[in-house]
Amino acid sequence: MIIAVDSFALSSRFANTGTYNYASNVLKGCLRIAESLESGVEFHAFVGGGDNWAADGLASSHLRVHPSRLVSRNQLWRFGGMALSTSLLRPDLIFLPTGQASIPYPASPIVGTVLDAMYMRLPPEYLGTKYKVRSHLLSWALTKLASRIITISHWSKKDLVDVYCLDPRRVEVIYLGYDKQLYNDTPPDPAASAALLSRLGVRKPFVLHHGLLELRKNVHRLIQAFDRVCSASKEFAGQLVLAGSMGYGYEEILKVRGASRNREQIILTGHLPDVELATLVKNASLCVIPSLYEGFCLPMVEAMACGIPTVASNGSCIPEVSRDVLEYFDPHSVEEIAEVIQRALEDSNLRDGLRDRGLARAAEFSWERCARETLAVFARVVARHG
Repeated sequence: MIIAVDSFALSSRFANTGTYNYASNVLKGCLRIAESLESGVEFHAFVGGGDNWAADGLASSHLRVHPSRLVSRNQLWRFGGMALSTSLLRPDLIFLPTGQASIPYPASPIVGTVLDAMYMRLPPEYLGTKYKVRSHLLSWALTKLASRIITISHWSKKDLVDVYCLDPRRVEVIYLGYDKQLYNDTPPDPAASAALLSRLGVRKPFVLHHGLLELRKNVHRLIQAFDRVCSASKEFAGQLVLAGSMGYGYEEILKVRGASRNREQIILTGHLPDVELATLVKNASLCVIPSLYEGFCLPMVEAMACGIPTVASNGSCIPEVSRDVLEYFDPHSVEEIAEVIQRALEDSNLRDGLRDRGLARAAEFSWERCARETLAVFARVVARHG
């Protein structure tokens, strides 16, 4: 079985994005399974200048990489370059690991991943009109071309079925995995922790949010809720640590932080390497997930896997993915966010329960399971078109 993978999402310039994380981990998992089973599955992909897939852990006897300067030419690759390149392979299947996909070679069956329908469920002020329209059109095209659509939660499946009028039988739900070497309940190294916290200006205890700092993540309301916690609990002298790169609408978040009475206690770390981010997560007293919309919410699972008590929004897929084992709040209510955070900080029994239940739920997710289920979808589609 020859599978052509749209390698646009695997370009090095997207290395810090969720789409790259998904595409690279699914492909790595599929390659490991193919090697262990000595199967007849062979993946083909095209690599642009400057990309080194071997260094990224994607070297395999079941992967053939073809150099192509077209991959680096964004629009040219997406609107014709990929179709032309894959036409020479005549693959049994084309896998498009992102809803922002390239136009594929039409003679082969297609499996495409659309992570969520966020751009149709959130107003433009949370995403930007240009991004919203472009994302909708590209995902609409993929849903019409693909034999099967993979998505990452039942919530996302419901949204995709509703938005694009899809037959539910064409949409497969496959949960994501996470990096268990980094995110686990092994205690962090004390020396590395001390050095990292000192460099960032972080002191314990601290409340953590990790992920992009953007409006849809609801970070502005989290800052306002933190102010309420500080006012209500005079004994609380902790910090709010916001770890992640700036995303859409970050100016509003910085404005809210600048107006905070406790702005000196609100630490922005910027982007951190994976090892440092995992160390920071493991040192947190509480993790807060206030997002307005998520397709899966990997940061939540990472915090749970580290045994960090976690409280979260009751919106979108978050209760589904966490299987209702956390404490939840209305993400639009600053008062409710603050109340749940304060209760978690003050109640050690609640924190112990959140820790234990979170660990148990996080253990159910893995990239191996994600890859195995993805390969099964490929096999069914090829068999049906064979």
